[in-house]
Amino acid sequence: MKKSVIGWTIAAILAVGGAAFAYLFWFAGGSGEPTTELTTPPVADATTTTSPASDTTAAGSDSTAAGSGVVAYVIDPGQSTASFELDEVLRGQDTHVVGTTDQVAGQVQVDTSDLSSAEFSEIIVNARTLTTGTEQRDRAIRGPVILDSASDANELITFSVTSVDGLSGPISSGETVEFTITGDLTVKGTTQPVTFDASVTMLDDSTIEGTAAAEITRDMFGIGIPNVPSVADVTNEVLVALDFVALAG
Repeated sequence: MKKSVIGWTIAAILAVGGAAFAYLFWFAGGSGEPTTELTTPPVADATTTTSPASDTTAAGSDSTAAGSGVVAYVIDPGQSTASFELDEVLRGQDTHVVGTTDQVAGQVQVDTSDLSSAEFSEIIVNARTLTTGTEQRDRAIRGPVILDSASDANELITFSVTSVDGLSGPISSGETVEFTITGDLTVKGTTQPVTFDASVTMLDDSTIEGTAAAEITRDMFGIGIPNVPSVADVTNEVLVALDFVALAG
C-alpha cells in the first residue's frame, strides 16, 4: 500500500509537471497572430538631437545633393526585416538561432541637402510575430519567461530615438552614410538606452535602404530561458538588427 501511495504521488507530480511544461511551451505562447495592426508612427519631437560627423561620412560628398526639401521615407515592411541572433546548445548540439519578422514600422524625415536635420519616428516591431523556423521554440519565445509577447502588454518592441551622431552634409543617389543612432529600447516592459551602428544608402530620390545593428544582453531586459533539459548554454548576448527599405511618401 505504501509503495502504491508513493507511486500515485510521483505520477501526480509528473502529471502536474507535464501540464506546466505544456502550458509554458504551447498554450502560454499563443498563436503568434498579431492583435495590433502597425501603422507608421509620426516623427519624434525636438528631443532628438543630431551631431554632425567630424569627417565626411558620405561617399563622393563633393557631388551635388539629389535635391533640397524635406522628404519622409517610410519603412516598407514588404522589403524590411527586424531580427535577433543568439547561440544555444540544443540537445547537445551548438545551434545558431535567428528570429525574424517583417512586422516593423517607422519613418525618417530628412532634407537630402543637409542630413544633420534628420528627424526619426519611433521604430516599432511586433515581437509576437518573430519566427525562428521551429514552432516549439517560437511558442516558448512568446511565453512569459522569454519575451512574453503573447500578452498584449508586451506585444510590441519599441525604439525611441534620442540622438544621432555622424550625419552631416548632403547625400546623392548611390551614396552611403554610416552613423550611430541612440535611443530608448523597450522590450518586455523594460526600457534601456541602446546605440545602433547604422548604414544607409540612397538608391534614388524615392528609395533608401540600410541596416542598423546593436548587441544587447538578455539580462538588460529581464529575458529568461526556460529550465528544460533539451536547452543549455544560451548566450546572454543577443544581436538585434533592422534591415530595411524605406520609400518616399
